[in-house]
Amino acid sequence: MILAFCISILLGPATIRLLRELKYGKNIRKITKKDGVDLYIMHKGKQGTPTMGGVLILISIFVPVFLLADLSNPLIGMLIFMTFGFGLIGFLDDYLGIIKRTSRGIAGKQKMFYLLILGFILGCFMMFTELGIYYDPLKTSGNTHLCVPFIKTLYPDLGWFFIIFIMIVISGSANAVNLTDGLDGLAIGITTIAALALGMIAYMVGRFDFSRYLLVPYVPGAGELTVFLGALVGSGMGFLWFNSHPAEMFMGDTGSLALGGILGTVAIMIKQEILLVIIGGVFVIEALSVILQVASYKLTGKRIFLMSPIHHHFEKKGWAESKIIARFWIVASLLALFGLSTLKLR
Repeated sequence: MILAFCISILLGPATIRLLRELKYGKNIRKITKKDGVDLYIMHKGKQGTPTMGGVLILISIFVPVFLLADLSNPLIGMLIFMTFGFGLIGFLDDYLGIIKRTSRGIAGKQKMFYLLILGFILGCFMMFTELGIYYDPLKTSGNTHLCVPFIKTLYPDLGWFFIIFIMIVISGSANAVNLTDGLDGLAIGITTIAALALGMIAYMVGRFDFSRYLLVPYVPGAGELTVFLGALVGSGMGFLWFNSHPAEMFMGDTGSLALGGILGTVAIMIKQEILLVIIGGVFVIEALSVILQVASYKLTGKRIFLMSPIHHHFEKKGWAESKIIARFWIVASLLALFGLSTLKLR
């Protein structure tokens, strides 16, 4: 965590200068009928702010992981692969958006296809790799079972549907963080909080004594994921140094897709897919606000929110950007604590 933070802090100024020299600046989208309001007017002061800062986040994560993590651990190897895959998709999206001088790069359907492919790969890995996952109460093992919060004897086996379920979780997680990345420091702050909570859980499910006491699945080797998540937390804090309001640099899709992919992948690996909905509750709310807004507009022609995602709704209501960010961080912290408490409330 400390090493990742130091790398991020040291490389941050040089990264900002390089992005400015390359003219990799943020393009704020103009008004459309779909938006209903002019986002450009709200955020025009951010036009041209260096973006694609997710590269800094990934470097700050990968260096400590390659130096300190057990690379022979299959969970670490797959997590590195998934992170690189999500980061590459985001990088291409950012790059195409920059050269096209628009706010969008890869077409939405094409991007979703790539995310689903990564989800399929992870689903196959979890289903066919013998990880030795053990469910104490039922004395059963298997990678395709789910752990249900609050209920210590319910571990439904999804069978072949497990791969489809993983594809949904992965694409949903990546897109949710991507949608949340709309205000300075919002997404990286919430991601850091969620990663810290998942890191604690990963350590506990990776120890047989802790998992048996808490009646949660035991996942051999999962404790090593704590190294990766520690690097993410340190990298996130370092990036927040430059991304806090007013932001000197944005993470872009390079960062948001990678971060969302990491959270989803880790939750799947430690068999806490459902708990991710609680720990990452702010991301879920952000994504739901977009889904509800689009559905309502198509069905009734009316909008539920002044603007979606929901953080823009509060902007339109007159809340200061810094106040929205701070309050969302508070909610994220409470949800993370509540998610941790479910491990004992079973």
